[in-house]
Amino acid sequence: MTRRLLAVLMAFTVVATLLLCVPLADAYARGRAAQLLLQRRSEAVRFADLADRVRTPADRAELTAETARYAQLYGAAVVVVDTAGATVVRAGTGPAAAAASAARAGEGGLRDRALTGRSTDRLPPLRPWGPGTVVLAEPVGRDERVGGAVLLAVPTRAARRDVAVRWALIAAGAVAALAAAALVAAGIARWLLRPVRELDGAVERLAAGSLRARVVSDGGGPPELRRLRRHFNTMAEAVAESIGRQREFVADASHQLRNPLATLVLQLENVEPHVLPGPGRVEHARALDEAERLEELLDGLLALARVESGTAEPQEQDVARAVRERVRAWSPVFGAAGLELSVSGPPEGLRARGLPDAAGRILDALLDNAAKFVPAGGRVEVRTWYAGDGEAVVVRVADDGPGVPEDQHPLLLRRFARAPGHQNVRGSGLGLAIADEIARAGGGRLDVSANTPSGLAVELRLPPA
Repeated sequence: MTRRLLAVLMAFTVVATLLLCVPLADAYARGRAAQLLLQRRSEAVRFADLADRVRTPADRAELTAETARYAQLYGAAVVVVDTAGATVVRAGTGPAAAAASAARAGEGGLRDRALTGRSTDRLPPLRPWGPGTVVLAEPVGRDERVGGAVLLAVPTRAARRDVAVRWALIAAGAVAALAAAALVAAGIARWLLRPVRELDGAVERLAAGSLRARVVSDGGGPPELRRLRRHFNTMAEAVAESIGRQREFVADASHQLRNPLATLVLQLENVEPHVLPGPGRVEHARALDEAERLEELLDGLLALARVESGTAEPQEQDVARAVRERVRAWSPVFGAAGLELSVSGPPEGLRARGLPDAAGRILDALLDNAAKFVPAGGRVEVRTWYAGDGEAVVVRVADDGPGVPEDQHPLLLRRFARAPGHQNVRGSGLGLAIADEIARAGGGRLDVSANTPSGLAVELRLPPA
Protein backbone atom coordinates (compact mmCIF):
# COMPACT_ATOMS: atom_id res chain seq x y z
CA MET A 1 0.00 0.00 0.00
CA THR A 2 2.93 2.33 0.69
CA ARG A 3 4.22 1.82 -2.84
CA ARG A 4 0.81 2.53 -4.34
CA LEU A 5 0.42 5.71 -2.30
CA LEU A 6 3.93 6.81 -3.24
CA ALA A 7 3.18 6.09 -6.90
CA VAL A 8 0.07 8.28 -6.77
CA LEU A 9 1.84 11.11 -4.95
CA MET A 10 4.84 10.99 -7.29
CA ALA A 11 2.59 10.86 -10.36
CA PHE A 12 0.92 14.10 -9.28
CA THR A 13 4.33 15.60 -8.46
CA VAL A 14 5.76 14.64 -11.86
CA VAL A 15 2.73 16.10 -13.67
CA ALA A 16 2.95 19.31 -11.64
CA THR A 17 6.70 19.57 -12.30
CA LEU A 18 6.21 19.05 -16.03
CA LEU A 19 3.39 21.60 -16.13
CA LEU A 20 5.76 24.10 -14.52
CA CYS A 21 9.06 23.27 -16.23
CA VAL A 22 7.87 22.75 -19.82
CA PRO A 23 6.22 26.19 -20.13
CA LEU A 24 9.21 27.73 -18.35
CA ALA A 25 11.65 26.15 -20.81
CA ASP A 26 9.49 27.14 -23.77
CA ALA A 27 9.16 30.69 -22.47
CA TYR A 28 12.94 31.01 -22.17
CA ALA A 29 13.41 29.66 -25.71
CA ARG A 30 10.98 32.24 -27.07
CA GLY A 31 12.51 34.97 -24.94
CA ARG A 32 16.00 34.14 -26.19
CA ALA A 33 14.71 34.30 -29.78
CA ALA A 34 13.18 37.72 -29.05
CA GLN A 35 16.47 38.87 -27.53
CA LEU A 36 18.36 37.71 -30.62
CA LEU A 37 15.85 39.56 -32.81
CA LEU A 38 16.38 42.80 -30.87
CA GLN A 39 20.16 42.46 -31.09
CA ARG A 40 20.25 41.83 -34.84
CA ARG A 41 17.37 44.05 -35.87
CA SER A 42 19.30 47.20 -34.95
CA GLU A 43 22.06 46.10 -37.31
CA ALA A 44 19.54 45.35 -40.06
CA VAL A 45 18.09 48.86 -39.56
CA ARG A 46 21.60 50.34 -39.91
CA PHE A 47 22.15 48.47 -43.17
CA ALA A 48 18.71 49.61 -44.40
CA ASP A 49 19.66 53.26 -43.65
CA LEU A 50 22.92 52.82 -45.52
CA ALA A 51 21.09 51.26 -48.48
CA ASP A 52 18.53 54.07 -48.45
CA ARG A 53 21.35 56.66 -48.75
CA VAL A 54 23.05 54.98 -51.70
CA ARG A 55 23.27 57.54 -54.48
CA THR A 56 26.74 57.15 -55.92
CA PRO A 57 29.19 54.30 -56.51
CA ALA A 58 31.06 55.47 -53.40
CA ASP A 59 27.92 54.97 -51.29
CA ARG A 60 27.46 51.47 -52.71
CA ALA A 61 31.11 50.66 -51.97
CA GLU A 62 30.64 51.80 -48.35
CA LEU A 63 27.54 49.56 -47.99
CA THR A 64 29.39 46.61 -49.49
CA ALA A 65 32.35 47.09 -47.14
CA GLU A 66 30.10 47.36 -44.07
CA THR A 67 28.13 44.21 -44.90
CA ALA A 68 31.34 42.29 -45.69
CA ARG A 69 32.93 43.23 -42.35
CA TYR A 70 29.72 42.28 -40.51
CA ALA A 71 29.46 38.94 -42.30
CA GLN A 72 33.07 38.12 -41.55
CA LEU A 73 32.80 39.14 -37.88
CA TYR A 74 29.56 37.33 -37.01
CA GLY A 75 29.50 34.52 -39.61
CA ALA A 76 26.22 35.96 -40.87
CA ALA A 77 24.98 36.75 -44.38
CA VAL A 78 23.53 40.03 -45.64
CA VAL A 79 21.57 40.45 -48.86
CA VAL A 80 20.15 43.79 -50.04
CA VAL A 81 17.49 43.61 -52.78
CA ASP A 82 15.57 46.22 -54.70
CA THR A 83 11.81 46.39 -55.15
CA ALA A 84 11.98 43.88 -58.00
CA GLY A 85 13.84 41.33 -55.83
CA ALA A 86 17.14 41.77 -57.66
CA THR A 87 20.29 41.55 -55.53
CA VAL A 88 21.99 44.86 -54.91
CA VAL A 89 24.59 43.76 -52.33
CA ARG A 90 25.53 40.29 -51.04
CA ALA A 91 27.94 39.33 -48.26
CA GLY A 92 28.60 36.09 -46.39
CA THR A 93 29.01 32.41 -47.20
CA GLY A 94 27.94 29.02 -45.83
CA PRO A 95 24.56 28.06 -44.38
CA ALA A 96 23.72 31.67 -43.53
CA ALA A 97 24.21 32.69 -47.17
CA ALA A 98 21.99 29.83 -48.29
CA ALA A 99 19.26 30.90 -45.86
CA ALA A 100 19.54 34.51 -47.07
CA SER A 101 19.31 33.40 -50.70
CA ALA A 102 16.22 31.38 -49.92
CA ALA A 103 14.63 34.43 -48.30
CA ARG A 104 15.65 36.58 -51.30
CA ALA A 105 13.90 34.09 -53.59
CA GLY A 106 10.68 34.69 -51.70
CA GLU A 107 10.60 31.55 -49.55
CA GLY A 108 8.80 32.17 -46.25
CA GLY A 109 7.38 35.55 -47.33
CA LEU A 110 10.02 37.56 -45.46
CA ARG A 111 11.13 39.51 -48.58
CA ASP A 112 7.59 40.34 -49.69
CA ARG A 113 6.68 41.42 -46.15
CA ALA A 114 9.69 43.75 -46.01
CA LEU A 115 8.92 45.22 -49.46
CA THR A 116 5.52 46.24 -48.13
CA GLY A 117 7.20 48.20 -45.34
CA ARG A 118 6.84 45.70 -42.49
CA SER A 119 9.79 44.56 -40.43
CA THR A 120 10.24 41.03 -39.00
CA ASP A 121 8.52 41.12 -35.62
CA ARG A 122 9.37 37.64 -34.29
CA LEU A 123 11.69 34.71 -34.83
CA PRO A 124 10.88 31.03 -34.39
CA PRO A 125 11.55 29.64 -30.86
CA LEU A 126 15.12 28.47 -30.44
CA ARG A 127 15.76 24.89 -29.37
CA PRO A 128 19.12 23.26 -28.59
CA TRP A 129 18.77 21.27 -31.81
CA GLY A 130 17.73 24.13 -34.11
CA PRO A 131 17.14 26.05 -36.19
CA GLY A 132 20.78 26.66 -37.06
CA THR A 133 20.08 29.95 -38.82
CA VAL A 134 17.29 32.51 -38.62
CA VAL A 135 16.47 35.22 -41.17
CA LEU A 136 15.02 38.63 -40.48
CA ALA A 137 14.09 41.32 -43.02
CA GLU A 138 14.03 45.11 -42.78
CA PRO A 139 12.54 47.47 -45.39
CA VAL A 140 14.75 50.09 -47.06
CA GLY A 141 12.90 53.35 -46.68
CA ARG A 142 9.54 53.97 -45.08
CA ASP A 143 5.87 54.00 -46.07
CA GLU A 144 5.41 54.77 -49.78
CA ARG A 145 9.16 55.32 -50.25
CA VAL A 146 10.16 51.66 -49.75
CA GLY A 147 12.97 51.06 -52.18
CA GLY A 148 14.06 47.53 -51.28
CA ALA A 149 14.77 45.21 -48.35
CA VAL A 150 17.69 44.03 -46.23
CA LEU A 151 17.73 40.26 -45.50
CA LEU A 152 19.93 39.30 -42.57
CA ALA A 153 20.69 35.60 -41.96
CA VAL A 154 22.08 35.10 -38.42
CA PRO A 155 23.64 31.89 -36.97
CA THR A 156 22.00 30.80 -33.71
CA ARG A 157 24.79 28.69 -32.22
CA ALA A 158 25.43 30.98 -29.23
CA ALA A 159 21.72 31.49 -28.57
CA ARG A 160 21.03 27.76 -28.80
CA ARG A 161 23.89 27.11 -26.39
CA ASP A 162 22.29 29.53 -23.93
CA VAL A 163 18.97 27.70 -24.34
CA ALA A 164 20.64 24.33 -23.77
CA VAL A 165 22.36 25.57 -20.59
CA ARG A 166 19.15 27.08 -19.25
CA TRP A 167 17.19 23.92 -20.08
CA ALA A 168 19.83 21.83 -18.30
CA LEU A 169 19.48 24.03 -15.22
CA ILE A 170 15.70 23.71 -15.37
CA ALA A 171 16.00 19.93 -15.74
CA ALA A 172 18.44 19.73 -12.83
CA GLY A 173 16.09 21.81 -10.73
CA ALA A 174 13.20 19.55 -11.69
CA VAL A 175 15.17 16.42 -10.74
CA ALA A 176 16.18 17.97 -7.42
CA ALA A 177 12.58 18.98 -6.79
CA LEU A 178 11.37 15.47 -7.62
CA ALA A 179 13.98 13.95 -5.30
CA ALA A 180 12.93 16.27 -2.49
CA ALA A 181 9.28 15.53 -3.22
CA ALA A 182 9.99 11.79 -3.15
CA LEU A 183 11.59 12.10 0.29
CA VAL A 184 8.70 14.18 1.57
CA ALA A 185 6.15 11.81 0.00
CA ALA A 186 7.89 8.80 1.56
CA GLY A 187 7.75 10.46 4.97
CA ILE A 188 4.11 11.38 4.51
CA ALA A 189 3.25 7.88 3.30
CA ARG A 190 4.96 6.28 6.31
CA TRP A 191 3.24 8.72 8.63
CA LEU A 192 -0.16 8.07 7.07
CA LEU A 193 0.13 4.31 6.76
CA ARG A 194 1.92 3.43 9.96
CA PRO A 195 -1.37 3.13 11.90
CA VAL A 196 -2.81 1.11 8.99
CA ARG A 197 0.11 -1.34 9.12
CA GLU A 198 -0.22 -1.65 12.88
CA LEU A 199 -3.95 -2.26 12.53
CA ASP A 200 -3.33 -4.84 9.81
CA GLY A 201 -0.85 -6.73 12.00
CA ALA A 202 -3.16 -6.60 15.01
CA VAL A 203 -6.14 -7.84 12.96
CA GLU A 204 -4.01 -10.66 11.56
CA ARG A 205 -2.92 -11.72 15.05
CA LEU A 206 -6.48 -11.44 16.32
CA ALA A 207 -7.77 -13.55 13.42
CA ALA A 208 -5.07 -16.15 14.18
CA GLY A 209 -6.51 -16.53 17.66
CA SER A 210 -4.28 -14.23 19.72
CA LEU A 211 -6.87 -12.41 21.80
CA ARG A 212 -4.17 -10.30 23.43
CA ALA A 213 -3.36 -8.57 20.11
CA ARG A 214 -3.56 -4.79 20.48
CA VAL A 215 -2.39 -1.72 18.57
CA VAL A 216 0.18 0.39 20.40
CA SER A 217 -1.18 3.92 20.69
CA ASP A 218 1.93 6.09 20.36
CA GLY A 219 0.21 9.09 18.79
CA GLY A 220 1.56 8.55 15.26
CA GLY A 221 -0.55 9.10 12.16
CA PRO A 222 -3.44 11.41 11.35
CA PRO A 223 -6.14 11.99 14.00
CA GLU A 224 -8.74 9.90 12.16
CA LEU A 225 -6.50 6.83 12.14
CA ARG A 226 -5.47 7.36 15.76
CA ARG A 227 -9.14 7.39 16.66
CA LEU A 228 -9.67 4.21 14.61
CA ARG A 229 -6.77 2.62 16.49
CA ARG A 230 -8.38 3.40 19.83
CA HIS A 231 -11.72 2.03 18.65
CA PHE A 232 -10.02 -1.16 17.46
CA ASN A 233 -8.40 -1.68 20.85
CA THR A 234 -11.76 -1.15 22.53
CA MET A 235 -13.37 -3.66 20.18
CA ALA A 236 -10.56 -6.18 20.74
CA GLU A 237 -11.00 -5.85 24.51
CA ALA A 238 -14.74 -6.48 24.19
CA VAL A 239 -14.24 -9.48 21.88
CA ALA A 240 -11.56 -10.96 24.13
CA GLU A 241 -13.71 -10.49 27.20
CA SER A 242 -16.74 -12.09 25.50
CA ILE A 243 -14.80 -15.07 24.18
CA GLY A 244 -13.00 -15.43 27.49
CA ARG A 245 -16.31 -15.62 29.33
CA GLN A 246 -17.58 -18.25 26.91
CA ARG A 247 -14.44 -20.35 27.31
CA GLU A 248 -14.53 -19.96 31.07
CA PHE A 249 -18.16 -21.10 31.08
CA VAL A 250 -17.33 -24.17 28.99
CA ALA A 251 -14.34 -25.02 31.17
CA ASP A 252 -16.23 -24.43 34.43
CA ALA A 253 -19.28 -26.37 33.26
CA SER A 254 -17.14 -29.28 32.06
CA HIS A 255 -15.13 -29.30 35.27
CA GLN A 256 -18.21 -29.10 37.51
CA LEU A 257 -19.92 -31.91 35.61
CA ARG A 258 -16.96 -34.27 35.77
CA ASN A 259 -17.26 -34.97 39.50
CA PRO A 260 -20.97 -35.97 39.56
CA LEU A 261 -20.47 -37.84 36.30
CA ALA A 262 -17.54 -39.79 37.74
CA THR A 263 -19.67 -40.60 40.77
CA LEU A 264 -22.49 -41.75 38.49
CA VAL A 265 -20.15 -44.02 36.52
CA LEU A 266 -18.77 -45.49 39.78
CA GLN A 267 -22.27 -46.14 41.09
CA LEU A 268 -23.29 -47.83 37.83
CA GLU A 269 -20.24 -50.05 38.04
CA ASN A 270 -21.03 -50.92 41.66
CA VAL A 271 -24.61 -51.77 40.80
CA GLU A 272 -23.66 -54.04 37.92
CA PRO A 273 -23.13 -57.24 40.03
CA HIS A 274 -26.61 -56.84 41.51
CA VAL A 275 -28.42 -56.55 38.18
CA LEU A 276 -30.00 -59.81 37.11
CA PRO A 277 -29.27 -61.20 33.67
CA GLY A 278 -31.81 -60.21 31.05
CA PRO A 279 -33.11 -56.94 29.59
CA GLY A 280 -32.08 -55.03 32.71
CA ARG A 281 -28.45 -56.10 32.36
CA VAL A 282 -28.42 -54.91 28.71
CA GLU A 283 -29.92 -51.51 29.55
CA HIS A 284 -27.50 -51.15 32.44
CA ALA A 285 -24.57 -51.75 30.09
CA ARG A 286 -25.93 -49.15 27.64
CA ALA A 287 -26.35 -46.61 30.43
CA LEU A 288 -22.77 -47.23 31.59
CA ASP A 289 -21.46 -46.80 28.01
CA GLU A 290 -23.31 -43.52 27.58
CA ALA A 291 -21.99 -42.25 30.93
CA GLU A 292 -18.43 -43.10 29.93
CA ARG A 293 -18.96 -41.46 26.52
CA LEU A 294 -20.22 -38.32 28.26
CA GLU A 295 -17.16 -38.36 30.51
CA GLU A 296 -14.91 -38.58 27.43
CA LEU A 297 -16.81 -35.68 25.86
CA LEU A 298 -16.28 -33.49 28.94
CA ASP A 299 -12.57 -34.33 28.92
CA GLY A 300 -12.43 -33.19 25.28
CA LEU A 301 -14.21 -29.93 26.08
CA LEU A 302 -11.78 -29.23 28.90
CA ALA A 303 -8.82 -29.90 26.62
CA LEU A 304 -10.27 -27.64 23.93
CA ALA A 305 -10.89 -24.86 26.46
CA ARG A 306 -7.28 -25.09 27.66
CA VAL A 307 -5.97 -24.84 24.09
CA GLU A 308 -8.24 -21.90 23.20
CA SER A 309 -7.21 -19.98 26.30
CA GLY A 310 -3.94 -19.23 24.50
CA THR A 311 -1.83 -19.08 27.66
CA ALA A 312 1.12 -20.98 26.16
CA GLU A 313 3.60 -19.29 23.83
CA PRO A 314 4.98 -20.99 20.67
CA GLN A 315 8.42 -22.50 21.11
CA GLU A 316 11.00 -24.39 19.08
CA GLN A 317 10.75 -28.18 18.97
CA ASP A 318 12.23 -31.17 17.13
CA VAL A 319 9.28 -32.49 15.13
CA ALA A 320 11.06 -35.56 13.73
CA ARG A 321 12.04 -36.82 17.21
CA ALA A 322 8.55 -36.19 18.61
CA VAL A 323 6.98 -38.07 15.70
CA ARG A 324 9.21 -41.13 16.15
CA GLU A 325 8.55 -41.18 19.90
CA ARG A 326 4.78 -41.09 19.40
CA VAL A 327 4.89 -43.74 16.68
CA ARG A 328 6.92 -45.96 19.02
CA ALA A 329 4.32 -45.42 21.78
CA TRP A 330 1.38 -46.21 19.47
CA SER A 331 2.91 -49.27 17.81
CA PRO A 332 1.52 -51.77 20.43
CA VAL A 333 -1.98 -50.31 20.02
CA PHE A 334 -1.84 -50.69 16.23
CA GLY A 335 -0.37 -54.18 16.53
CA ALA A 336 -3.24 -55.26 18.81
CA ALA A 337 -5.73 -53.87 16.29
CA GLY A 338 -4.12 -55.76 13.40
CA LEU A 339 -2.82 -52.56 11.72
CA GLU A 340 0.60 -51.80 10.25
CA LEU A 341 2.17 -48.52 11.40
CA SER A 342 5.28 -47.16 9.65
CA VAL A 343 7.26 -43.92 9.80
CA SER A 344 9.62 -42.32 7.27
CA GLY A 345 11.65 -39.15 7.15
CA PRO A 346 14.73 -37.78 8.92
CA PRO A 347 15.19 -39.13 12.47
CA GLU A 348 15.84 -35.60 13.80
CA GLY A 349 16.61 -32.07 12.70
CA LEU A 350 13.12 -31.02 11.55
CA ARG A 351 12.76 -28.05 13.86
CA ALA A 352 9.53 -26.05 13.91
CA ARG A 353 7.70 -23.54 16.08
CA GLY A 354 4.40 -24.32 17.77
CA LEU A 355 2.69 -24.76 21.09
CA PRO A 356 4.60 -26.96 23.54
CA ASP A 357 4.67 -30.56 22.22
CA ALA A 358 2.28 -29.55 19.43
CA ALA A 359 3.56 -32.22 17.03
CA GLY A 360 3.18 -34.99 19.59
CA ARG A 361 -0.28 -33.93 20.77
CA ILE A 362 -1.60 -33.52 17.24
CA LEU A 363 -0.07 -36.83 16.12
CA ASP A 364 -1.78 -38.56 19.07
CA ALA A 365 -5.16 -37.33 17.81
CA LEU A 366 -4.43 -38.39 14.22
CA LEU A 367 -3.19 -41.86 15.19
CA ASP A 368 -6.14 -42.32 17.55
CA ASN A 369 -8.52 -41.61 14.67
CA ALA A 370 -6.63 -44.00 12.39
CA ALA A 371 -6.75 -46.78 15.01
CA LYS A 372 -10.52 -46.28 15.33
CA PHE A 373 -11.57 -46.03 11.70
CA VAL A 374 -9.09 -48.13 9.68
CA PRO A 375 -10.20 -51.80 9.44
CA ALA A 376 -7.92 -54.63 10.57
CA GLY A 377 -5.25 -55.45 8.03
CA GLY A 378 -4.90 -51.82 6.98
CA ARG A 379 -1.76 -49.73 6.80
CA VAL A 380 -1.00 -46.30 8.30
CA GLU A 381 2.07 -44.34 7.21
CA VAL A 382 3.57 -41.31 8.98
CA ARG A 383 5.99 -39.20 6.94
CA THR A 384 7.87 -35.99 7.78
CA TRP A 385 9.75 -33.49 5.55
CA TYR A 386 10.51 -29.87 4.80
CA ALA A 387 8.13 -28.36 2.25
CA GLY A 388 8.72 -25.44 -0.10
CA ASP A 389 12.47 -25.07 0.47
CA GLY A 390 12.09 -24.90 4.21
CA GLU A 391 8.92 -22.80 4.29
CA ALA A 392 7.07 -25.34 6.47
CA VAL A 393 7.61 -28.58 8.40
CA VAL A 394 5.07 -31.20 7.28
CA VAL A 395 3.85 -34.28 9.14
CA ARG A 396 1.60 -36.48 6.99
CA VAL A 397 -0.55 -39.33 8.33
CA ALA A 398 -2.08 -41.42 5.55
CA ASP A 399 -4.06 -44.68 5.68
CA ASP A 400 -5.56 -47.08 3.15
CA GLY A 401 -8.92 -47.39 4.88
CA PRO A 402 -12.36 -46.63 3.42
CA GLY A 403 -11.74 -42.88 3.66
CA VAL A 404 -14.33 -40.10 3.67
CA PRO A 405 -16.12 -38.50 0.67
CA GLU A 406 -14.31 -35.40 -0.54
CA ASP A 407 -17.25 -33.06 0.12
CA GLN A 408 -17.13 -34.07 3.81
CA HIS A 409 -13.42 -33.32 4.34
CA PRO A 410 -14.02 -29.77 5.69
CA LEU A 411 -16.48 -31.18 8.24
CA LEU A 412 -13.83 -33.36 9.88
CA LEU A 413 -12.15 -30.35 11.52
CA ARG A 414 -15.38 -29.02 13.04
CA ARG A 415 -16.35 -29.68 16.63
CA PHE A 416 -18.59 -32.69 17.21
CA ALA A 417 -18.61 -33.35 13.43
CA ARG A 418 -18.37 -36.99 12.31
CA ALA A 419 -18.73 -38.68 8.96
CA PRO A 420 -22.16 -40.31 8.46
CA GLY A 421 -20.59 -43.77 8.24
CA HIS A 422 -18.76 -43.38 11.57
CA GLN A 423 -21.60 -42.30 13.85
CA ASN A 424 -21.48 -45.55 15.82
CA VAL A 425 -17.73 -45.48 16.42
CA ARG A 426 -16.73 -44.56 19.95
CA GLY A 427 -15.49 -40.96 20.31
CA SER A 428 -16.56 -37.38 21.00
CA GLY A 429 -15.90 -35.80 17.60
CA LEU A 430 -13.47 -33.33 19.16
CA GLY A 431 -10.12 -34.97 18.39
CA LEU A 432 -9.41 -33.34 15.03
CA ALA A 433 -10.96 -30.05 16.18
CA ILE A 434 -8.57 -29.92 19.13
CA ALA A 435 -5.64 -30.86 16.88
CA ASP A 436 -6.59 -28.11 14.41
CA GLU A 437 -6.85 -25.56 17.22
CA ILE A 438 -3.40 -26.55 18.54
CA ALA A 439 -1.93 -26.20 15.05
CA ARG A 440 -3.52 -22.79 14.37
CA ALA A 441 -2.57 -21.43 17.80
CA GLY A 442 1.06 -22.11 16.92
CA GLY A 443 0.87 -20.55 13.45
CA GLY A 444 0.29 -23.82 11.55
CA ARG A 445 -2.67 -25.63 10.07
CA LEU A 446 -4.22 -29.04 9.34
CA ASP A 447 -5.16 -30.11 5.80
CA VAL A 448 -7.44 -33.07 5.06
CA SER A 449 -7.37 -34.78 1.66
CA ALA A 450 -7.98 -38.13 0.01
CA ASN A 451 -5.19 -40.69 -0.07
CA THR A 452 -4.27 -42.59 -3.23
CA PRO A 453 -5.62 -45.09 -4.13
CA SER A 454 -7.93 -45.12 -1.09
CA GLY A 455 -8.11 -43.82 2.43
CA LEU A 456 -7.57 -40.49 4.12
CA ALA A 457 -4.52 -38.25 4.50
CA VAL A 458 -4.10 -35.50 7.10
CA GLU A 459 -1.15 -33.08 6.88
CA LEU A 460 0.13 -30.96 9.74
CA ARG A 461 2.09 -27.88 8.62
CA LEU A 462 4.10 -25.92 11.18
CA PRO A 463 6.29 -22.86 10.57
CA PRO A 464 10.02 -23.68 10.67
CA ALA A 465 12.10 -22.58 13.62
